[in-house]
Amino acid sequence: FDAVAAFQPTFRSRFLCWRFHLAGIKAAHIKQNRRELQKLIRRKHKIYTEQDSFFQRCAHTLNQIGYPIRLSFLSLFGKNKGNISSLAPLTGEKNQETWIGIAPFATHVGKIYPLSKQEQILKHLSARDHTKIFLFGGGKKEIKVLEEWAQHFPNVISTAGKLTINMELALMSNMDVMLVMDAANMHLASLVNIPVVSIWGATHPCAGFAGWNQSAANTIQIDLPCRPCSLSGEKHCYRKDYACLQGITPEMVIEHINKVIS
Repeated sequence: FDAVAAFQPTFRSRFLCWRFHLAGIKAAHIKQNRRELQKLIRRKHKIYTEQDSFFQRCAHTLNQIGYPIRLSFLSLFGKNKGNISSLAPLTGEKNQETWIGIAPFATHVGKIYPLSKQEQILKHLSARDHTKIFLFGGGKKEIKVLEEWAQHFPNVISTAGKLTINMELALMSNMDVMLVMDAANMHLASLVNIPVVSIWGATHPCAGFAGWNQSAANTIQIDLPCRPCSLSGEKHCYRKDYACLQGITPEMVIEHINKVIS
């Protein structure tokens, strides 16, 4: 290798970079301000300090090995939208319709807005005129839930298990807004340059993991002395009630979506 950039802030990455240095190869590993992050997620006396985004830290790592990066990325499709002509049998024609994407799941429970509340949002949005809602997800359990929603609510289409990743990205790029959790679909939607309304529970955007180029005004969260309790949402709620998610009302979410659409 001419140079090595390690984007995982682990001991293994640091060890590998040290070995490459010994071999005379430029190497750098991503820096993570562990001390400040621990102050953010500790149980008491939290200190909220806005951290550099993951994108900024990646760029800094590449700069260290002689590859300066301009953070000017727009979209995987440039200034255009993805071509979805082949998806017409599933999506229909957009014409003057408003298309809303919803990705309701995440890996950890601490990131998932209660499904009963999401159903209330679906009920409201699906009743709007000239509006179509697309559900995104994957895995047997998720597909089952999304298919049930699509059958129960009008103007709702589940895409789960029906599209390749390239097709999903192209379809996402044609949404007017996406409602997501702090999860993979937040980042995929961000990479196709559409506004993303994101719900944050156990995690917090100030840790540096918000979607690319997304407005902070489109994040939905409530202030609690216990949050964030982790960086990735894997810890169980020590309050046992996930108040960080339960305290967000469907009306708050609908209001954010309406602001984006209008």
